[in-house]
Amino acid sequence: MNTTLRLAQQPEADELLGRSPLAALVGMLLDQQVPMEWAFSGPYTIARRMGADDLDAGAIAAYDPEAFAEFLKEKPAVHRYPGSMAKRIQQLCQFLVEEYGGDAAGVWTGVGTGAELLARLKALPGFGEQKAKIFLALLGKQLGVRPKGWREAAGPYGEANCFRSVADITGPESLTKVRAYKQEAKAAARGK
Repeated sequence: MNTTLRLAQQPEADELLGRSPLAALVGMLLDQQVPMEWAFSGPYTIARRMGADDLDAGAIAAYDPEAFAEFLKEKPAVHRYPGSMAKRIQQLCQFLVEEYGGDAAGVWTGVGTGAELLARLKALPGFGEQKAKIFLALLGKQLGVRPKGWREAAGPYGEANCFRSVADITGPESLTKVRAYKQEAKAAARGK
């Protein structure tokens, strides 16, 4: 994995997301109830506050929970709910250590089908059906992880030439299109 993503809209944070499978997973985990750029810059902020160039699942899993929460609470906070998100990140990292030896890419390495990959993503702490499908689409569309049937497993997020989620953001123009799509979807939901 060594692709520059454009999700944080900050060069250093985006570079980390593109080279670090764990950073990408943590960014996706943080992507709720805050703007996407804030969520996906979180892994870079955490790494810097820990004095590292990357995130390490084993180190985060073993970190003192109160001290780790302080990294997220420092101003500017990594998330609107830094305490609960610190706990979720540690749970994710503990799972990765137990199930994949701390290798976040192990979640998708060697999978045979999109359905298998979706099941692995849904098993991650903090990843429900929708988050798992969006991350699967991100893996396929931008990171070259394309097991057989990945688009189908990702559902509507896997469709080509759409602007529905973070999986479709490659720069400011596509970010604007995704935001417009989400606003239309919210307006339609309110109208029902």
